[in-house]
Amino acid sequence: MGSGAAAVVLVVEDDESIGSAMRDALADHGYTVEWCLDGASATERLKTSPPDIVLLDAGLPDVDGFTLCRSLREEHRDLPIVIVTARDSEIDIVVGLDAGASDYVTKPFSMNVLLARVRAHLRGADSKASDETIQVGTMRVEPVDYEVFIGDEAVPLRRREFELLLLLSREAGRVVTRERILAEVWDLHWETSTKTVDVHVLALRRKLGDAIEIATVRGVGYRLVTQ
Repeated sequence: MGSGAAAVVLVVEDDESIGSAMRDALADHGYTVEWCLDGASATERLKTSPPDIVLLDAGLPDVDGFTLCRSLREEHRDLPIVIVTARDSEIDIVVGLDAGASDYVTKPFSMNVLLARVRAHLRGADSKASDETIQVGTMRVEPVDYEVFIGDEAVPLRRREFELLLLLSREAGRVVTRERILAEVWDLHWETSTKTVDVHVLALRRKLGDAIEIATVRGVGYRLVTQ
């Protein structure tokens, strides 16, 4: 996105009432909106210059949205892809994130929440936080390079996974509330029914294995255990 240019949002949604509502809301907030009704037209559109963010329905008429997400992620490593779908089971959310989605929003959704997600994904990393290397046990976090190592082995993380782990690492040993996580990692400043935080913590636990423990403080948040 060039300086002063409106961010381009590609909406991939076959439901015309939902798609038009998303298009109108995004346009009203200053975004340039392109709308595709199926996976084929979205794929063709992405052969030209990529948009700044994709809002992708999982239930498209010609291709499974998760399959399309995986294909887009292979071609566009850093492109924010937000799956917007009625599939709200935990296994669907896990599959969607594992397919490469940056985020997952379930229908029906608040348009204000969706707009906040778009803003969060388009916003650059907060430069005010320290860029110094963080060492917790055998784990090393490199904020500048967006890299995590267990010993000498790199741990591949998606952007939101990294930002969540970075926040927990900076507060290692202390509880970080869900409200703070939503505010600092997703730019959400109100209660939300999404399972985004829980699913991202689950993904981190799976990728970090036994090297690092992320403890759940029931009803409050999470804590990265230092010993």
